[in-house]
Amino acid sequence: MTRSTRWYLSLALCAASACAAAPEAPQAPAAAPGASAGLDRTVLPIADPSYPASTQLEASKATPPARFEVKAPADAPNVVVVLLDDFGFGQSSTFGGAIEMPNLDRLAADGLRYNNFHVAALCSPTRVALQTGRNHHSANAGAVMDIATAFPGNSGNRPNSITPLAEILRLNGYSTGAFGKYHETAPWEVSPSGPTDRWPTRSGFDKFYGFIGGETNQWAPTLYDGLTRIEAPADPNYHFMTDMTNQAIAWVRQQQGLTPDRPFFMYFAPGATHAPHHVPASYIKKYAGRFDRGWDAYREETLARQKKLGVVPANTTLAPKPAAIKDWTALSKDEQRLFARQMEVFAGFGEQTDEEIGRLFAALDELGETENTLVVYIVGDNGASPEGGLGGVVNEMAFFNATPESLGDQLQMIDKLGGPNTYAHYAAGWAIAGNTPFQYGKQVASSFGGNQNPMVIRWPKRITDKGGVRAQFHHVIDIAPTILEAAGVPQPTRVNGIAQRPIEGTSLLYTFGNAAAPSTHTTQYFEIGGNRGIYHDGWFAGTVHRAPWEQKPRASLTADTWELYRVSEDFSGSTNLAASNPEKLKELQALFLTEAGKYQVLPIDDRSVERMDPAVAGRPDLMGGRTSLTLYPGAVAMAENAFINVKNRSHSITATIDGKGDGVILAQGGRFSGWSLYVKNGRPMYAYNWLGREIYSVAGTAPLPAGPVTIRYDFAYDGGGRGKGGTGTLTVNGTKVGEGRIEKTIPNVFSPDEGATVGIDDETPVTDDYKAVTNRFTGTLRKIVVEVK
Repeated sequence: MTRSTRWYLSLALCAASACAAAPEAPQAPAAAPGASAGLDRTVLPIADPSYPASTQLEASKATPPARFEVKAPADAPNVVVVLLDDFGFGQSSTFGGAIEMPNLDRLAADGLRYNNFHVAALCSPTRVALQTGRNHHSANAGAVMDIATAFPGNSGNRPNSITPLAEILRLNGYSTGAFGKYHETAPWEVSPSGPTDRWPTRSGFDKFYGFIGGETNQWAPTLYDGLTRIEAPADPNYHFMTDMTNQAIAWVRQQQGLTPDRPFFMYFAPGATHAPHHVPASYIKKYAGRFDRGWDAYREETLARQKKLGVVPANTTLAPKPAAIKDWTALSKDEQRLFARQMEVFAGFGEQTDEEIGRLFAALDELGETENTLVVYIVGDNGASPEGGLGGVVNEMAFFNATPESLGDQLQMIDKLGGPNTYAHYAAGWAIAGNTPFQYGKQVASSFGGNQNPMVIRWPKRITDKGGVRAQFHHVIDIAPTILEAAGVPQPTRVNGIAQRPIEGTSLLYTFGNAAAPSTHTTQYFEIGGNRGIYHDGWFAGTVHRAPWEQKPRASLTADTWELYRVSEDFSGSTNLAASNPEKLKELQALFLTEAGKYQVLPIDDRSVERMDPAVAGRPDLMGGRTSLTLYPGAVAMAENAFINVKNRSHSITATIDGKGDGVILAQGGRFSGWSLYVKNGRPMYAYNWLGREIYSVAGTAPLPAGPVTIRYDFAYDGGGRGKGGTGTLTVNGTKVGEGRIEKTIPNVFSPDEGATVGIDDETPVTDDYKAVTNRFTGTLRKIVVEVK
């Protein structure tokens, strides 16, 4: 008999005997629970109240205490934060651009447009700052997580002393959901081994549906529902932007249906319009011919529209175009034709994104939740992206691996841009145009083209100046404190027993009712990869250390050339005052160093390609220096930073199988770069996909024998640097069955999206030797061992 059984038996015997006690008067808890009133919300989670021990034997004679439940403060609004990706100041119709975004236009007409709002100039840093209310270095996100280093400020792990906004709201009675891109989780933690502390559903979100990394194939994404890897629906018309919107609508409908009195916080962060630029052809067709006049004309036309809309001051002039960006008239006819098509694809992508977001807000209208829903719509996590290089790319892996595509190669694919056989990015000239009226773009934190993005805020219950413009200087770290103030929730001082570092942003709620109020955010540093600057009281000083299309810095960090602008009078930063006001420049340079020391910016790391290698960068490596990795069936979507590195070295893959079968044994990457070991028509095969341009194959000459079989692939690297060739050899049960040359290999990255998977190549196929998705190995896989030399 167990202890619990004895306890229940003694209770029953006592209840049937004279030991039954007299009825007990109801007793109040030591701390009256209430529903929410009077709660101390500065310490989270809010503790359950304590109740005095009961002396009443029979539950039927006792009065239960009131149920304790943490509820959001009375009348707290729903909150929807929308964050677009790689979208510039001058691209949306709402801020003078040529991309038609009627749903954003409607939101702005019913709310406020902010034209002096700033971000961190790169995706992970902006997202972490948005979610925490702290500067990105304070939260250890000095750059994208993929190139984290060993230094505080750049380590890639959000500290426990900084609790994200979603978790604060969840612990204060909100339902929380995130959809789309995350990119706040360190890559070495993106594996079944975890830890999952910094995954979305362990960072405050009840629901997450989307992708963890920096970008995704919109036609064939790497998807997670919570912590679970799932496959995209097998639909020929599938597109992730539509899928994530469907998921967000379904979630909020269920949430409101089940708990209509509980407010919700939704973080809606599309992968759009980050590369790859993927969009149905119907959207591209709509923009045919619209960009034939080129990026110089686009800048002039956009600035004129911006002035007419009142989103830039009437005296604004265009900032100088970077010298590397050619005049449109200096391009060849073929270059003009290609580049115009690239922009047609991007514009279609932007309009499709707006249409899907419009569906989301239509669903909120149907639920009757518009009036008390605070919408914060940030039109870009950084400026438009020049990461396609000066000529753009059909396959973005060319950018990551520093192997530009020729004009001829791109022209061969011009009619396929936007479709599933491309992974495209436009030329840098369109990014500069997209950031009108500013200079430069994404990565260049020292330019407003990189760090200044439009924002629209709507809250019908509180905002009466419909269609108003707000010009106060503010930064993405101000969003979290704004939402907390709107919700009536304080910043916690302690969460899960850990003291919290104070929020570094300043609420901008005061701007809702006062267009003329002076800004409460008066100083802000910026830094990404050595590009750095400082804003203070209407002045801005900064230096371009390296443009995104440049392989090396322009100078050492101590020898950089700084520029100075009076941005309170020169909105676009068109006139450099460094020579005429050197004392002010020195003052701001000194202030930058003060702020940099305060927020963990130092030491500045200006390495680029080198930081892709964990051993060089100093960040954790899941392999821990191991030279062997053993895999079993069921291992899927192992991110490149969580998989053994087979690049630039000799290696082997040994697979043990039982019985015959066709299909993929192990693959890494996909259509745009990767490799695969598989069996076709009973013969072992190996394919190496070099940037989608060349496929090298090693084929077995005879079918596999019956019974247990060991298939081994050996690659002997030529050496002599990165990305060199080598010889591949296939053996079966120790007997050589095939050999072939692989002339070129990938030096840096197979894919930021597609990982390594055992037993199937489940996103895009590495080779046309098998079909997408339906290539699962039909035999029995025992184990696979990957060894590096």
